[in-house]
Amino acid sequence: MNRRTAILAPLALFALGAPAAAAPIPLADLSAYLNGLTTVQADFTQVNGDGTIATGRLFIRRPGRIRFEYAPPDRSLVMAGGSQVAIFDAKSNQPPEQYPLSRTPLNLILAANVNLGQARMVVGHREVENTTRVIAQDPDNPAYGTIELVFTAGPVELRQWIITDDVGNKTTVILGEMVKGGSMPASYFDITAESRKRGL
Repeated sequence: MNRRTAILAPLALFALGAPAAAAPIPLADLSAYLNGLTTVQADFTQVNGDGTIATGRLFIRRPGRIRFEYAPPDRSLVMAGGSQVAIFDAKSNQPPEQYPLSRTPLNLILAANVNLGQARMVVGHREVENTTRVIAQDPDNPAYGTIELVFTAGPVELRQWIITDDVGNKTTVILGEMVKGGSMPASYFDITAESRKRGL
């Protein structure tokens, strides 16, 4: 399975029940919600563009850090830290594939200050089946791809994201119940330490 899609591709459509809303949640409210997230843990289901499905647990520590741990027996891992994304392939004895976090659409919600109202960042904002869907891109580098964020209201909650990467691949990440707050070890996001641990 191509772990690169965990960061770089969009999420599959997934129906979510929530109180009906007459209009999409305002971008200012969504920005405030995202900026209020410091640390988050949640189970996730990943649907890849080829239809394959993976599960695991993710850890977010804003700004700039995320970790996708895939469920055993898979030892694959995707992490971002130190402005880099690293993909550890469980079937390879090679060092992880790495690239700048700034080149991934997920960087938009891991930024220190999320501002969905920034010019040319949001290219779609609508209500669909009781969810607010926002499609965002790097306004300076739209070729890097997009991220579609799916929220429910009452209270505002992020439910999934759909990343479309720079070559059009889509990956969907559906979030389970989020546990917010608390501390996380720095090693969760330390690419060098993880490489050493794996003997790479």
